[in-house]
Amino acid sequence: MRLNIAIFFGALFGALGVLLFLVAFGSDYWLLVTEVERCSGEQQIANITFYHEGFFWRCWFSGVMEENDSSTYKFWYTNQPPFKNCTHAYLSPYPFTWGQHNSTAYDSAVIYRGFWAVLMLLGVVAVVNASFLIICAAPFSSHLLYKAGGGSYIAAGILFVMVVLLYIIWVQLVADLESYRSEKLKDCLEFTPSVLFGWSFFVAPAGIFFSLLAGLLFLVVGRHIQLHH
Repeated sequence: MRLNIAIFFGALFGALGVLLFLVAFGSDYWLLVTEVERCSGEQQIANITFYHEGFFWRCWFSGVMEENDSSTYKFWYTNQPPFKNCTHAYLSPYPFTWGQHNSTAYDSAVIYRGFWAVLMLLGVVAVVNASFLIICAAPFSSHLLYKAGGGSYIAAGILFVMVVLLYIIWVQLVADLESYRSEKLKDCLEFTPSVLFGWSFFVAPAGIFFSLLAGLLFLVVGRHIQLHH
């Protein structure tokens, strides 16, 4: 009875982990950026650009922000324009653009971004593989498959921990937003970027929690089956 309960909750937590990881992987809201710039002689005229990016795409659109509005409010689907500009995020991670292809900073950013992308891909592969192993383990009560599935869930959780940490390091240290702001101020009277982590970023830690919990439960299930069957 206890074994069945452990398998049930392990499967539930594993399914939640897979769902959350796939949402984090497929959505483009890891980073939310609002840029307010005044580049004309008219001090009252401000151009506001909203950026959001994820694993696949970096998108941006222009808009107007009222005085009391929160910048994150503009990133809701219903508040975005029907058409916006998008480019591949792995070739143009914020704040770098295509025009900086010859710069050392751009090359370092693409390499860093590529390493981050590989870890995320490995994490998604690991969590999907874990699900298949558990599905195969259930009919045969195979302790080896349960242990392999549990180990894969734990591996996926660890990989996504690295993904989250690397992204924090990227935003806080590697991206060098101060240099980007200084470069913009050469052409603009005022330039103020506001950088926030998006909801895709916060989905990943929840997936990590459920994935690690499912992995531990299935390791315990595998150990129990090995000892008592």
